[in-house]
Amino acid sequence: MNSQRAGKTDSRETIAYIRQMLGELRLVAEREEAQMLCYLIEMAYEEAGDLQNRVRPGLSRQRVTPQA
Repeated sequence: MNSQRAGKTDSRETIAYIRQMLGELRLVAEREEAQMLCYLIEMAYEEAGDLQNRVRPGLSRQRVTPQA
């Protein structure tokens, strides 16, 4: 049971790191005026955010929809 919890924590940390790096890469791409790269990086950034929501403890594998 503890190994499952540790695995989820590791996954959350890894996805958070990836998302952070994508944010930094997007800034670099913007400085270079690389619009297509900005778009692709932004899509990957959004996907990483979705994955973070799915991996949170106590949540199902379904997408979490924000409440207004």
